[in-house]
Amino acid sequence: MNHAHASGPDPVSAARVAPPLDPELRAVLEGFDDEARRPFTPENLAARQEQDAATRPRPTVDELRADGLFEVTELRVPGDARGRDVTLVSARPAGVTGPLPLLYYLHGGGMIMGNAWSVLPQLLHDWAAELELAVVSVEYGLAPRVRYPDPVEDCYAGLVWVSAHAAELGIDPDRIVIGGKSAGAGLAAALALLTRDRGGPAPIGQLLLCPMLDDRNDTFSSHQMAGVDTWDRTSNATAWQAVLGDLHGATDVPPYAAPARATDLSGLPPAYIDVGSVETFRDEDVAYADAIWRAGGQAELHVWPGAFHGFDTFAPQAALSEDALATRTRWLRRILTRS
Repeated sequence: MNHAHASGPDPVSAARVAPPLDPELRAVLEGFDDEARRPFTPENLAARQEQDAATRPRPTVDELRADGLFEVTELRVPGDARGRDVTLVSARPAGVTGPLPLLYYLHGGGMIMGNAWSVLPQLLHDWAAELELAVVSVEYGLAPRVRYPDPVEDCYAGLVWVSAHAAELGIDPDRIVIGGKSAGAGLAAALALLTRDRGGPAPIGQLLLCPMLDDRNDTFSSHQMAGVDTWDRTSNATAWQAVLGDLHGATDVPPYAAPARATDLSGLPPAYIDVGSVETFRDEDVAYADAIWRAGGQAELHVWPGAFHGFDTFAPQAALSEDALATRTRWLRRILTRS
């Protein structure tokens, strides 16, 4: 008897079944209204960007100083030969003498949203005081107003400037960790490749939180989480189209645009990579960690069970979010202690 057509579920249908959500996170996700779950498309992108710019927090320097707990300065530094200046927001615990290690941080938002100021309260609260760590947050250009290579070049120009002016900033240029979340983590991974290949400042680590790495948008998880994750493959395609412009869909997209395209991951600083199991980026992030290992490099990978994209932002009090923060903090402390 031929059993070829009677074994197991249809593979296409099976691919659509997402792993179970963590109960605490599921409750938060179920509370989202339809507007919050609506994917980004080329047609609604401009309106969504306007909405984000109007509603996303943008704390002032005085607010970031938190009644004197932190020293905060906005800096306008020269970019590269394209003539683009870059805004950096520099912050450090007040009253701490001596050069501090630096977290050079790139915000999330699909490279189409976000700002350098909104992420600082959390970074300062979670890490700056506890680890005696300075933070520089980068206001890189957003697509489609600017396209590749401008965002990553903004990040590189800022890193070069910060390293060259370390003494006046009170930071240790030999203890710089580059990091980010989502699109910012993808930019951090690209920056690690770019500064390696240009012989620029050498970071001691890369903190990649749910990084956006692969413009091809065709992994198993990108299909599996379609219509499920908070950032699904429709939104992802919209963002990559905005960033890449005419390069979108090309076979020769540079690794500095989409780090999953890199064929040489040797010589990179140790990486921390985390992602959720119910997340569009899951498979590209796991593959990136594996590629680093195959190249003889160091990567610490965490796949948070039942977590969707941005889970710790939407549900910071959830047990899984607290575990993720504690694990990231331990990695940062280890990296800084080793250096």
